[in-house]
Amino acid sequence: MKTLKQLLAGRNRPLAVVAPSDTVYHALTVMAQHEVGALLVLDGEQLVGIFSERDYARKIILQGKTSKETLVREIMSDRVAYVTPSATLDECMALMTEKRFRHLPVLDDADGVVGMISIGDMVKETISDQKFLIDQLERYIAG
Repeated sequence: MKTLKQLLAGRNRPLAVVAPSDTVYHALTVMAQHEVGALLVLDGEQLVGIFSERDYARKIILQGKTSKETLVREIMSDRVAYVTPSATLDECMALMTEKRFRHLPVLDDADGVVGMISIGDMVKETISDQKFLIDQLERYIAG
């Protein structure tokens, strides 16, 4: 069973982060630059929340606020579930499905925040694993 440590080892992109004191507009700019749907909110090295497209849609647009005047800390999700690098993809998928969120930070006791996994990452990896298994079974059958 593949772990997050194995999955994250293949990545070379930097973490997409903002500070709680940044404006929502700045956070949206960072999201666009990194082409992601959520950002880690760090106060120094400490994870204090997640800012997502869902937060923006529900807490800015629908409440009539402006992204240039509202700070990330005002609308971020501050109760953050997370996993460690030793978590399996199945464990992450189960947690994300149960809690109904699409982004999950990965924290290590020694290094702090080491990454973030999305439901899209999980689906992509699951499809890749299934394709590999199908190829192996076809080779075995064709033997």
